[in-house]
Amino acid sequence: MPLSASPERVEIELGERSYSILIGAGLLHEPGHFATLPSAATALIVTNTTVAPLYAKALQTTLAGRFRAVHVLELPDGEAYKDWQTLNLIFDALLGHGSDRKTVLFALGGGVVGDMTGFAAASYMRGVPFVQVPTTLLAQVDSSVGGKTAINHPLGKNMIGAFYQPRLVLCDLSTLETLPPREMSAGLAEVIKYGPIHDMEFLDWIEAHIDALVARDPSALAHAVKRSCEIKAAVVGQDERETGLRAILNFGHTFGHAIESGLGYGEWLHGEAVGCGMVMAAHLSQRLGGIDAAFVQRLTALIQRAGLPVVAPALGAERYLELMRIDKKSEAGEIRFVVLDKPGSAIMRGAPDAMVREVLAQCCAA
Repeated sequence: MPLSASPERVEIELGERSYSILIGAGLLHEPGHFATLPSAATALIVTNTTVAPLYAKALQTTLAGRFRAVHVLELPDGEAYKDWQTLNLIFDALLGHGSDRKTVLFALGGGVVGDMTGFAAASYMRGVPFVQVPTTLLAQVDSSVGGKTAINHPLGKNMIGAFYQPRLVLCDLSTLETLPPREMSAGLAEVIKYGPIHDMEFLDWIEAHIDALVARDPSALAHAVKRSCEIKAAVVGQDERETGLRAILNFGHTFGHAIESGLGYGEWLHGEAVGCGMVMAAHLSQRLGGIDAAFVQRLTALIQRAGLPVVAPALGAERYLELMRIDKKSEAGEIRFVVLDKPGSAIMRGAPDAMVREVLAQCCAA
C-alpha cells in the first residue's frame, strides 16, 4: 500500500483517558505520529517471533529519535502463550532494563500481544503508558481498541485482566499485506459482527465487498477498519467497563470462547471461533424471536464467504454448558448471551438450557 499522506482518525472519548486511533498505510515509518506521547527515557516494544522479523526494526528505528533506548522483547507466538508465564517475560524485561513508571510500552502484533502488553502496562509499577500498534485485522478492528487487557486461565478465556486504556492506537494497514489468509479471515469475523449488532448499512456494505476484503483491496480494508473502529469507539465511549451496552460487542463470543477453551487455546483462531459462535448466536436469536430463519441464513452465508467455519466442534452439550457458565457475562451461574432482538440491534439475556441444547444439536458436527 502507498504511504498515507494524512491518516484517518477516530477518537475514543473518555475524558482524561481519551485517545486517537490513526488508520493509514506506512504509519510505522512516520515518527510524527508518536509526537503526542509522554516524554520518557526508554521504551519497550513487545512483539512475537512471527511479527518481530517483519516490523520490529522499523518501529525501533522510528522511535529512536524520541527515546534514549528502545528495547525489543520477542514473545512466543500463539494463543497458547497468553498466560502467566509469558506475561512474566514482559515484567522480567522491564525490570531487567531498569524501566521506571514513565517507560512507554508498545504492543506490536495481534490480539495476544496487545492484550498481554496492556495487562503488563496496567500492572507494572501500578500503571505505565502503552501504545497499541496492531498488525492483524482482528486487532485493528477490535482487540486494540477499548482498553480490555487480559490473559487466559485454563478454566476460561480472558478471565484475568484489567480495563486499561492505551495512549494511542496506530493501525498501519500495510502490515495486513503479510497476514496469512487464515488470520485475515479471522479478522473479518470481528468486522462482520458490527453489522448485525449495530449497523445494517455496514452489513450491506460488507456483503457487497466481502470478496474485495478477502483479496485485501486497500480501499475496502481502509473503510472496514475505520467503520469498525467508529462503531466500537461509540460503544466504548458510552460504557467503558462493560456494565451494559458494551456487552453487545461480544456477539458470538460466549459460544466462541467455549470452542476455544474446549478445543485448547490455539486450535482454532479467536476469529474462527467467534465466526462460528455468531452462527450459533443467530440460531439462538431466532429461537428467542428476534430474527427469522432468512436472516440466520444470510449471516451464515456471509461468514462462510469470509472463509470462516460455520459448523461447531462436537464438544458435547454438557461441556459447552459447563464452559459457558464460567463466561464473564454469566450471573449467578446463569449463562448470559448476546442475541439479536432484531437485525441491527443486540441485547444480552439468558436462555433456557433446553433451548441452548437445541442450538448445539443443530450447529455442532455430528
